[in-house]
Amino acid sequence: MNNFYITTPIYYVNDIPHIGHAYTTIACDILSRFHKLCGAKVYFLTGTDEHGQKVEKAAIDASIDTNIFVSQMSDNFKKLIPFLGCEIDDFIRTTEPRHKQSSQQFWLKLKNNNQIYLSNYEGWYSVRDEAYYSDKELIKKNNEFFAPTGSPVEWVKEESYFFKLSEWGDKLLAYYTKNPDSILPKTRYNEVVSFIKSGLKDLSISRTTFKWGVEVPDNSKHVMYVWIDALCNYLTAIKYPDKSNKLFKDFWPATHIVGKDILRFHAVYWPAFLMAADIEPPKKIFAHGWWTNEGQKISKSLGNTIDPYDIINTYGLDQIRYFLFREVPFGNDGDFSKNAIANRVNADLSNNYGNLVQRISTFAKKNCDSQVKNTTNFNKEDNILIDLLKNSFQNYLNFLNDQKIDQSLKVIMNLLSETNAYIDSQAPWNLKKTNIERMNTVLFLSLNIIVKASIMLLPIIPNSANKVLDILNISLKNRNFHNIEQLIDANLNINNPVPIFPRIEK
Repeated sequence: MNNFYITTPIYYVNDIPHIGHAYTTIACDILSRFHKLCGAKVYFLTGTDEHGQKVEKAAIDASIDTNIFVSQMSDNFKKLIPFLGCEIDDFIRTTEPRHKQSSQQFWLKLKNNNQIYLSNYEGWYSVRDEAYYSDKELIKKNNEFFAPTGSPVEWVKEESYFFKLSEWGDKLLAYYTKNPDSILPKTRYNEVVSFIKSGLKDLSISRTTFKWGVEVPDNSKHVMYVWIDALCNYLTAIKYPDKSNKLFKDFWPATHIVGKDILRFHAVYWPAFLMAADIEPPKKIFAHGWWTNEGQKISKSLGNTIDPYDIINTYGLDQIRYFLFREVPFGNDGDFSKNAIANRVNADLSNNYGNLVQRISTFAKKNCDSQVKNTTNFNKEDNILIDLLKNSFQNYLNFLNDQKIDQSLKVIMNLLSETNAYIDSQAPWNLKKTNIERMNTVLFLSLNIIVKASIMLLPIIPNSANKVLDILNISLKNRNFHNIEQLIDANLNINNPVPIFPRIEK
C-alpha cells in the first residue's frame, strides 16, 4: 500500500467555521482512516489561510490588530478538529515563519526558472474571492459588474509580478490526458480541461495595494498574491524546500480535497506552479459540492448558516458524520434538512445497524452464556451470506479508493439489511427450542457480519463502530482490514450490550 498524503484546503480566517469547513475536514478524516486501515502510512494536513486583503479588512472591521485577529480566528478552526472526531498530523498557519520561508523559496525557484516577470496589471478583481476575472466571465446587474460567484469586482491597476501561465496550457493538458483520474468527479475534470483549452493568460501573482501578506523576495514593495502563498502550505508542511527530507520523499505528491469553488486554483494554477518549480503535480484533486439549508443557499445575509457545534450537539457526532456522506454522492451538492437527518439516521443507523447489534448481542448473551462458539458447519443459506460479505468488502474497497463514500456506505447497509433478513428467516429464537447447534451457527455468522461491517464503518463513524466492537470483545489489534473477508477463527464473547443509536424524534 502506498503512502497517502491528504489535505483540506486551508481555511480563510475572515469568519468562524461553518458546516462546509466541517464537511471537508471530515471527508479527509474518513479517507485518512480508511488508508490507515489498509495499512498505509498517512499524513493528514489542515490549517488556516491568514493573509490577503479580505482578512486584513475583516480585522479592521472588527477593530482588532491583524495578528491578534488571525490568531483568534485560527484557534476557532483548530479547536473544531477534535470536536469533529478528526485526527490530523499537522495544522499549518500561513503566518508561521516556516511558511514564510517555504513560500519565498518557492517564489525564488520560479524566478530562477524564468517563470516570473515584472509588469503592470489592469483588470477586474474580487476581494471576496481573492480572484481575477476576465470581461467575458462578469455578470452585469444595474450597471455594476459581479464575478460568476456573485461577489462584487473592482477595476485594479497596479504594478505586479506575473507567472507565465500561458506557457503551461499544453503541458497541463498532456498531464491530464495521461492522468484522467487526477481530477474527480469526472464533471470537474471536464470543466478544468475545457478551461485550459479556452486559453491561459499569464497570472498576476503579487499586490502592492496592501501589506498583509508574505513579502516578495528582493522587492518588499510587493506581497505575494494570496493564492501562491496559500497553495504553498502543502509544501511547507513537508519541509520544502528540503526535498531530500523524509516527509517530502515519503508523502509528496498529495491528494487535495477542496470545494468546487476553488477547483481552478488547485487544478490549473497549482499544478502549473509546481511543474514550473520542478515538482510533481498533485496525485489527485477531488472537488466536492456545496450544501443548502432546507433548500436555500447558505449565506450570512439569509441568517441560515449551520454551526457545526449546534448540529452535532443536537444529533450526535457520528450521526452527522454518517448523514453528510450517505445522503448525497460525494462531489454533488446536498441539502441539509432536519427531516432528512432524522430519516437517514433512523433508517440506517437505528433500525438497520443498531437494532441488529442490539437484538443479536442481547440474545447471544442471554441464551449462550455470553459466548458463541466458533463453527464451520455452514449450509447453503449461510454460504450465500458469506459470499456477500466477501463481495461487499471488495466493492467497499473499490468505492473508497475512488472517493465514492456514499457508495461504500450503501454496500455496508445492504450487507446489514441482508443479515437482518437472514436472522428473520433463520429465527434463532425458535432454533433454541429445537436445534441448539444450528442456533449457534446462525449467531456466529451474524455476529461475524456485525464485526466486519463495524470495521468497515470505522472510518465514517469511529466512536459508534468502536462501541459495537467493544460489545463483541474485539481486540484493538484486530480492528483493521487484515483477514476481514475471513470469518473469525475463535469463539465470540459478548459484553453487556448498550444502545448505540437512539432514534431521532422528528
